[in-house]
Amino acid sequence: MSTTEHVKVCIIGAGPAGFTSAIYTARANLEPVMFEGGGAVVEPLTLPGGQLMITTEVENYPGFPKGVQGPELMTLFKEQAERFGTRVRTADVTDVDLSSRPFHVTASDGELLADAVIISTGASAKWIGLESEKKFQNYGVSACATCDGALFRGRDLLVVGGGDTAMEEANFLSRFATKVSIVHRREEFRASKIMLDRARHNPKIELITNAVVDEILGGLPRPGVTGVRLKDTRTGDTREMKIGGVFVAIGHEPNSQLFRGKLRMDPSGYLITKPGSTATDIPGVFACGDVADHVYRQAITAAGTGCMAAIDAERFLSHEASGIIPV
Repeated sequence: MSTTEHVKVCIIGAGPAGFTSAIYTARANLEPVMFEGGGAVVEPLTLPGGQLMITTEVENYPGFPKGVQGPELMTLFKEQAERFGTRVRTADVTDVDLSSRPFHVTASDGELLADAVIISTGASAKWIGLESEKKFQNYGVSACATCDGALFRGRDLLVVGGGDTAMEEANFLSRFATKVSIVHRREEFRASKIMLDRARHNPKIELITNAVVDEILGGLPRPGVTGVRLKDTRTGDTREMKIGGVFVAIGHEPNSQLFRGKLRMDPSGYLITKPGSTATDIPGVFACGDVADHVYRQAITAAGTGCMAAIDAERFLSHEASGIIPV
């Protein structure tokens, strides 16, 4: 009869948050085991390496003055985590039992028990759902203006969405673009009045209502995106529009499905942590990165909260070993 492995720290999810927490917990001799995703499950919980694995040029991560490819950056993160003793398992966590400690983690490659769990499963951008949208990701289609906007300098750009995020993305992109068109499927916008007014008063921004992107046009690998076909939601008529990039701003969805009914989360599914901490409502379970952050969603902020989660977990286990009941 085999015995289920018992570890001090289990990290669920990779990306900047997960790998940073792995580096810190490994250096604290906590011998973390990380599930990076990418197992045999049809719909994996997380993408190995996180969203940066589908990002080409990363120019805003400190320490890389000439920029770095997203997959290359994640490879460096992983190598550093493994250097200090992190065991990375390329598998998807399919179930967790957080009702008692040690916590029981079930994955596509087996099970383990853990004294502490760090959740870093990230979030996924919501997409329009077009095949051409997938085709041109990293070739003119993006879901993060802050990440990629500077790469589109001097082009006419298009933002899809009608909420505050779309207005914010468009205003940010107007710093680099010659013109930014916001396309929204309805007449009325969901955005707050202040954000909508800001977009309306920006001379570089055009609002296009009652329209959807029906197709993204261009060629691979170059020139990438060259235009879109728009469809009128009232008449069904279509027209083509020349643009040099498409930014999808219809929201993000945290990868927290695994923890529904097990951890506190907000109405959008983001895990709730205690103020000034990465601690969730269950002692010994910590959340970091985009699965708990609906505001910043940047690699550098995810890495920062990954560090916080590692320190919080180390202190929790240290206090427990000393007989102090963690708060």
